[in-house]
Amino acid sequence: MVEIKTDKALEAMREAGRVVARALATVRAAAAVGVSLRELDEAARTVLDEAGARSPFLGYRPSFAPVPFPAVICASVNDAVVHGIPGDYRLRDGDLVSIDCGAQLDGWTGDAAISFTVGTPRPADLALIAATQQALDAGIAAATVGRRIGDIAHAVGTVARKADCGLLEGFGGHGIGRTMHEDPHVPNRGRPGRGYPLRHGLALAIEPMLTAGGRDDYRTDPDGWTLRTVDGSRAAHIEHTVAITEDGPRILTLL
Repeated sequence: MVEIKTDKALEAMREAGRVVARALATVRAAAAVGVSLRELDEAARTVLDEAGARSPFLGYRPSFAPVPFPAVICASVNDAVVHGIPGDYRLRDGDLVSIDCGAQLDGWTGDAAISFTVGTPRPADLALIAATQQALDAGIAAATVGRRIGDIAHAVGTVARKADCGLLEGFGGHGIGRTMHEDPHVPNRGRPGRGYPLRHGLALAIEPMLTAGGRDDYRTDPDGWTLRTVDGSRAAHIEHTVAITEDGPRILTLL
């Protein structure tokens, strides 16, 4: 069931989105060679705690997961695409890092992700991140009243394929509001003019996940959560929570 939010609800989601943005900015500032992924998770927890927010990630257990997720961020490094569990791994020079974070505040949710490099960047990683950002920008630009979910999917997928990048098979964005994952599903590739119609008050998490090797398939780590590229190529993941409004798309997960 798709819930159309009131303007008041969207304002509440904006406040949750600000918490997410602060958490991601804090993690990005803390990320450096030698810092562990667990320390990045602790930095994000502090931001959520200080805001009086809770994490929709912590304890989350969808049907595919063998155990509940044990952290407030997903931290995926290099060939890990999404859902990486932050543990004792310490960042190394040249790592490509994707951080996904959510926050629930006063009954409403925000969800966003960033990708960045640590230390000396590889040019190919910067190009991959740029393509992922361009795909997200295109998806957001297509998120206007009167269009459909397929228009967002087509916009994201067109940018990804033009950059010769893969798109994680079966994964994409989603509706968001009272909970992190709501209807409708937002694929990262699709046909324009198809799917659920975009209306004022619809809130979506749009999240391209691009792989440099061009393949869409993936493998799952023994932890049951971390998804990696099959060919060992690097991946990037960037996401925003976006409201569909009569005045155009409104990004809710900015500072």
